[in-house]
Order: sequence, then structure tokens, then C-alpha cells
Amino acid sequence: MTDSTTNFDSMTGLIECVPNISEGRDRQKIDQIVAAATAVPEVRCLDVDPGSDTHRTVITLVGPPGPIAEAAFRLVRESSQLIDMSQHHGAHARHGATDVCPFIPVSGVTMEDCIAVARSVGERIGAELEIPVYMYDRAALREDRRSLADVRRGEYEALPEKMTDPDWAPDFGPSEFKPGPGVVTVGAREFLIAYNVNLNTRDKPKADDLAMEIREKGRAVRIDQKTPYYSSGKLLRYSISDQQWPSNLTGEIFDSREALDQHLQENGTSLADEVAFFGQDCDALDGEMVMKRGTFEHCRAVGWVIPEYGRAQISINLTDFNVTNMHHVVDACRDLAESRGLVITGSELVGVVPYRAIRESGEHYLRSQGSSSGIPVKDIIATAVQSLGLDDLAPFDLNATVLGMPTTRGELTSMEIHEFTDEVSRDSPAPGGGSIAALAGSLGAALTSMVANLTFAKRKYRKRQPEMEELAKDVQRLKDDLLRAVDEDTAAFEEVIQAMRLPQGNPEQEDLRKKAIESGYRHATEVPMNTARLCLEVLELAAGAVNRGMPASVTDAGTACWMARAGVESALYNVRVNLGELQDSEWKSSIIEESHQISAQADQFLEDSRLQIDKIL
Repeated sequence: MTDSTTNFDSMTGLIECVPNISEGRDRQKIDQIVAAATAVPEVRCLDVDPGSDTHRTVITLVGPPGPIAEAAFRLVRESSQLIDMSQHHGAHARHGATDVCPFIPVSGVTMEDCIAVARSVGERIGAELEIPVYMYDRAALREDRRSLADVRRGEYEALPEKMTDPDWAPDFGPSEFKPGPGVVTVGAREFLIAYNVNLNTRDKPKADDLAMEIREKGRAVRIDQKTPYYSSGKLLRYSISDQQWPSNLTGEIFDSREALDQHLQENGTSLADEVAFFGQDCDALDGEMVMKRGTFEHCRAVGWVIPEYGRAQISINLTDFNVTNMHHVVDACRDLAESRGLVITGSELVGVVPYRAIRESGEHYLRSQGSSSGIPVKDIIATAVQSLGLDDLAPFDLNATVLGMPTTRGELTSMEIHEFTDEVSRDSPAPGGGSIAALAGSLGAALTSMVANLTFAKRKYRKRQPEMEELAKDVQRLKDDLLRAVDEDTAAFEEVIQAMRLPQGNPEQEDLRKKAIESGYRHATEVPMNTARLCLEVLELAAGAVNRGMPASVTDAGTACWMARAGVESALYNVRVNLGELQDSEWKSSIIEESHQISAQADQFLEDSRLQIDKIL
């Protein structure tokens, strides 16, 4: 059980929360419920999708762990006050005012983080709102409550009797039926990617044919197809009286159940497992169709036609992109389409996609074409968009579609070079040496990546490709971290300025001001100290590029070394000047010692690279 006082405010990253409320007709109530959640700072509402027939609204929120936990709690509280389940009727299964409230990792958080958030929110709902709470999916506290369908069986109407059963005691909150709010089901699950693959046909059965091949639930087994389309074949059925036991893996027919089971076990499964997967009964198979699993796990798919697009699509839900991602299904669809004389013209994302998922697709296609993935983030994403054909039906809006997309654009780094240089030259203390140190390091990293990628592309050095790609990926990460530090350093110095402006009219104010100045200078020391560490990493990798990169680019690698070395020393100057303002002698001593070590290591890397450059030139 999670302590309801758990504080997630120190956690960074991005979590999606998709509460489904049992109100789809009264827009005023819906807006009021959404407003309660989005009143929490740092929480954004990405989508509100009401359904009149289902009498249900799906709300998509996103934010850091602490704020998203607070937003979810406020939404549940508001829903419980505005929605009366005793008066609710709709086409969708439901058993609570806030029917389900799942938390989903997007970026910078793990599934374990989402489970902790979900359980904390569930416990708080039960304790403070006194609403019964069931935990489901990955956040379930009992194995038999992982399935939402199992937890919600019987729906709201079953709750009065269900809540009297000790086996259905809620995980949190009172074990009694609450007519107004019903119950809340809180969980954690993987991100669901809604993804459509576009075909050059208006024929729905053709789209269905491909959908059934790729979806996890698969289809009935057919043999002896008369055309490339699977549906043209003959259905296989179990015939117990004729002792015909077909294999769903190969179509081969065995003369006994024992022989079929042995065949299946040799292939890593069993008859019991296969028929159970399709909801069939081993002892009642006579006349039943033989079913086979589809190509991909965590993939749901169906064919449909979109009149406004003038084409058929394969509508796909990917329920765990860590197992099955967009590139997996679209590549398989391309092969299947080609064998049937069809063409996949592109694909379409419905809603949003995690950055990690689309980056993985971009890296997949870069590998397929033999290119390095140690390139800027935007180039990797552009590769994914082009390769998946995500702009087939409409322009792809990166900012609106990709969740958790990292950015290096700050107030300073978004300036043009001449604007930034002018800003540095003005009579203000920031941006100053710390920001310039970070910029120098990022330029050194960029040059190192260039050398690694040039070497990767030369056939003469193809044996070094894995090494050069890894080098390029490492310095791309450092480049982006250092670019962010350009603005971070200036922001840290601004903290000091703000602390100095605090009032000091009485002893209490003076004490608060002293503490704020100490905290500000400490942060203003930590930022350039981290810049120095990052620049040292760049220098080490740049020295590696001097030694392992192609000789024709050795001067570029050497320049990268000097830029990184300048970044190290410049950042350490800023560390030293800020340390003089701090009182914590023990912490100061540890920073001074580390600074000496960093400077000595940097000198050694630079000297080694100089000697190597002199040998080559």
C-alpha cells in the first residue's frame, strides 16, 4: 500500500492521465470537471471527447507526476459532486461518475512511477472523498483485478449486491455502495497509440483482410487460397468424428488430439493454450473453426472506409509500443499489401504519440537504410514521419502530436546568432561566462558528432561504424544538454539577483534573505559545475574522435577538443567565483576538489589529442 502523503513534486517527467467520466451530454458539467483538473499548474488538457450515445467523456490530461496526481484527484472530486450515477444511462459499460482513471508513462518516468502515482491517488480518493476505489491493470493490488472488464462486470447496477461480498471489498475507501458517485477504478497502463494505415482502395474487405493478419486475435485458418486474398481459401474445422485435428500453426491435419498436441508442444505451445486464447473449449471443438493468432501482440486492428478520404484504412490500436510499434505494423502491412496487389500510401496518427515511440521508429528506418542514428533529434523524427508516411493525409504537426518531445529552445538559444552575441555584449551580468561555457561545449559536441558521422559514412572505415554511431549518439545527447545549460546558467544567476532584492527590514526578513542568497549561489554554482562535467565528457569523446575518426577530419576533432576544454575552464571560473559567496565549507571543499580533478583530466585529454594531431598533420 502506498502512503497517501507520498510527495511526487520532486519527480520530473511527463505522465498522461485519461479519466473517463460518466457524462457525455451536459457540456457545462463537462467543462466544469475539466476546469477543476486544469486549474493545477503545469497540467494541460490535450483532448475532451464527449459521446452522447455512450453518455461518457474521455478526457486526456498530461503533466509532471505531482501535478497530474493532484489534477486527477480534483477531477474525481468534481465528478462525484456533479454526476449522479443513480440517474445515469448510456451505451458504454460504466460503474462510477469517474469510471476509470489510468496513468500512463510518456517521458522521463517509468511504469513503476505511474503505479506509485495511481495507488497514491486511489488511496487519497478512498480516504478523503470516501468513495470506494478498485485498482486495475498494472496498478492492481490483486491479480484477479488486473482486467478492467472483470472489475466492472455487472456495471453500476450490480454494485449494491457486489459491495456486500467480502471478496469484492474495494482496495481503498469504504466497503459500502455509494449511489451518487458509484466506484472509481484507478490504474496504470502503457500508452495506447491510435494509428491508421492507409490503402489505395475503397474496399473494406481488403482492409479487413490485412487487419486480421496483423492483429493479436488473428483469424480463422484457411487453406488452398484461390487468390492472394486469404478469404478465398477453405475454412479449417475440427472434426472429431472423422479424427481430423488441424494445426492452427501449419494447417497440417493430425489423426488424434494427442498427435496435434505433441506437434503444438514442439512449437512452444499447446492445444489447451491455443483454444483458450480464442475462448474455445478443448472438450467441445467438434465443428469449431480452427483459429490462428495474428502477427503482433498488443495489436488490435480492423478495416474500415473513410468516405472523406476516399480510401480504406486499417484502424489499429497499439496497446504497448514497447512490444509492437508503428514501424512493425506498417512494414508488415506493406508486405501483405504488395502480395495482394495493393499499396500502402501512408499512415495517420489519431491523437498523440510518445516521443520515445516515434524516435524508435525513426531509428529503425535509419538502421534499415544503413545510416547513423547519431544525428539531431528533429532529423530522427523527420525520418520517422517520412518513412511511416504520417503526412499522407494532412501535414504532420510535430508540436501538437509528439508528447514529451525534448527541446533545446530557450530564451537565449532560440535567438539568432547575431542577436545572442549582441545580448552577451550588453552591460548586464547575464548571460555571461557560464552560458558561453555551455555554448562552447555544445559546439565541441556538434563538431565531434560531425566527425563521427563522416567517418561512419566512409566505406573505408565501415568496421568502425558501430563505434562511430555510438560516439555520435553520445555527443548528440551532450550537445542538447549543454544547449539547455546556456539558458539554465542565466536563469540560475537571476535567482541570486532576485534573492538580493528581498526585503531586509527586520531580523526575520534578513534571515530569509540570507538563506535565499545562499540557496541562489549554491544553485548558481551547481549549474556551471554540471556544465564543466558535461564539457569534460565532450572533451573525452572529442579526443576519441581525434584517434578513431578519419584523418581528413582530424582538425575538426581537434577544434572540438579546444572548444570543450574552453568550456571546462570557463565553467570552472564561474564555479570558483560563486563559491566565494557560500558559507557551507564542507560542500565548498568537495566542489573545489572535484574542480581540480576535472581540470587535470581535461588537460590530459587535450594534451593527448594534441600529440595525436601532430602525428597526423
